[in-house]
Amino acid sequence: MSDVLLTVSGIIDPSLGEQIAQGARPRADYLAIADTCNADLLDYRQALARGGVVGGVLARLLGSNAALAWACWRARKGYRVIVTDGEQVGIPLAILLKLIGRGPRNTQHLMIGHVVSVRKKMAPMDLFRAHTHIDRFLVYATSQRQFIMNRWRVPDGRVSLTPFMVDADFFDVDAIKPARRRMICSAGLEFRDYATLIEAVRDLDVQVVIAAASPWSKRRDRTRQMELPPNVTVRRFSQFDLRQLYADALFAVVPLYDVDFQAGVTTILEAMAMGRAVICTRTQGQTDVIEDGVTGRYVPPGDSKALREAILELVADPELADSMGCRGREVIDKRMSLALYAQRFRQWVDEAREQGNQGRDL
Repeated sequence: MSDVLLTVSGIIDPSLGEQIAQGARPRADYLAIADTCNADLLDYRQALARGGVVGGVLARLLGSNAALAWACWRARKGYRVIVTDGEQVGIPLAILLKLIGRGPRNTQHLMIGHVVSVRKKMAPMDLFRAHTHIDRFLVYATSQRQFIMNRWRVPDGRVSLTPFMVDADFFDVDAIKPARRRMICSAGLEFRDYATLIEAVRDLDVQVVIAAASPWSKRRDRTRQMELPPNVTVRRFSQFDLRQLYADALFAVVPLYDVDFQAGVTTILEAMAMGRAVICTRTQGQTDVIEDGVTGRYVPPGDSKALREAILELVADPELADSMGCRGREVIDKRMSLALYAQRFRQWVDEAREQGNQGRDL
């Protein structure tokens, strides 16, 4: 029986395992963590089933994440460690643990923090001082780590910066047959500055394909309101087809608005895993992945001229672009693969178990 519970902010597709086995999509991060840590998974559907009357009320009034947090709290006595997959679940759980209690097992709470530096998340953290019941913050951006430590005076040892990850077995250029052509690509929706990209590539002798979709982001596809030049195409791709797009491209471009978290990181890592150089906006939060001049290029936010120059440089020198792409793949294999990510979680979970035991013995 597992003593670790991992939340999934969504509904797990019953056919997910079959899709992964058939090579139709990458492996989900929560499956890798669950397998490595021998953890139980708890998604929205299970949370409603296990949350009782209160869980149902919370779901109607506050949404599925609140119901998921409640179900975690109800289940806490059966687990030594609860890992919440984002602050949308982790903050309400921390409040419940603080106000009502952890239980006799001194259940430890590990929370993945994507972006906590926004008002709707800071406010409840400040009001309830909920950080005291998040035993370890796991963050992907240096800016978020510094914010947490400075605002709530959380000790260095409780805020771990971890590289994000990609399924390097699925996103692998050797797994498919590339058809390289004079084309560059971009993907995603989260805080994408496609207006700057479109302006940068206007009239260039290169095709630009934008996969303006995301299974996670709730942002709208703003390219629909833009006048696209003839060399720009916007369409949706499955993850299977997106892999082929990366493989066929000369390199990838990830234009971002200046935000203080790791917007764009999924696209960046997928392209790097496929051996493609990445040109990216250097934002406050996007500083921990690309090595400028080694695995890609950084450009200033909103600077279409600088972006155009970077694109022209790599289009004119495909050998340089390919060498950056090869080094990017090496970085993935050494630091940012899904397998390594899951192993780091195993270490944190083991440490949490020990801390929980020490707290219970005191």
